[in-house]
Formats: sequence, structure tokens, C-alpha cells
Amino acid sequence: MSRLYEVMFILRPDIAEEDAEKLIAGFTTSVTNGGGTVKSVEKMGRRKLAYLVRKFADGNYVLLTIEASGPVVLELERRLRVTEQVIKFITVRMDEEEKRLAKMKAKRGVRRAAEPPAAAATPATPAAPAEPAPASSEAAQASA
Repeated sequence: MSRLYEVMFILRPDIAEEDAEKLIAGFTTSVTNGGGTVKSVEKMGRRKLAYLVRKFADGNYVLLTIEASGPVVLELERRLRVTEQVIKFITVRMDEEEKRLAKMKAKRGVRRAAEPPAAAATPATPAAPAEPAPASSEAAQASA
């Protein structure tokens, strides 16, 4: 069964651009050879890391969006783990996330449809004229 995944990995900052391209091409071919498809490859560039990872303060971020089965993703993760230029990676299954977001949007839509809009709930009526103050309060103010 094929599912949608996002694989983000961080390459060492001292890697050459040509070497980074070769690594990305190698990862994409491992996915396609396993029977998966690569939806997109997004090179996010060099960014500062939140904390030191293998003595590096920054790295080159790459995001792969793939559609593949479980064994293909496991093989890709194995390759990422043993590749020295990759200092960190994470894989996230996106089909469950998309289902969850669609469910939340549907609930919000039902809730909004059930609630009447604020402007329509209170009809516009002309303001009633203000009643005069009772005489006792006027007398109290005059004596004070």
C-alpha cells in the first residue's frame, strides 16, 4: 500500500553543491527503484540549527515528498542513517495528517453553519427614546 510521506534531512554545511545534488539524486533513485514516486524535492537552503548537531551549528535543509510503501521508506531511512553527510533526518506520514486536518475543517464548517451570524441574530430596531429619570432622584440631586 502506497502512502504519502515527507522526509526532511539536513546535510552538512561544508558539503559542495554538486555533492548535495548527487546525494539527493541517489535518495530519489532509491525511492523510484523501490516502486515509489518522488512528488517534489525542495532545497530549503542553509539555515541555523536550534542546537549543535555533530558539532555543526547550521546545515542545508532538503525536503522530499514521496509516495511509497513501508519497506521503501525503511530503506530510505537506512540510507539516510548511514550517509555521513546527513546529520539529521525525520520522516512524517502525511496521509493521516491530511485526514485529521480535513476532519477538523469539516467540524468547523458544521459548527459555523449551526451558529447564526451575529449580524443576522439581532435584527436592527430603532432605538427607543430614553425615559426621563424618576422625580425622586432629581430631588435628591437638588438637595445635595
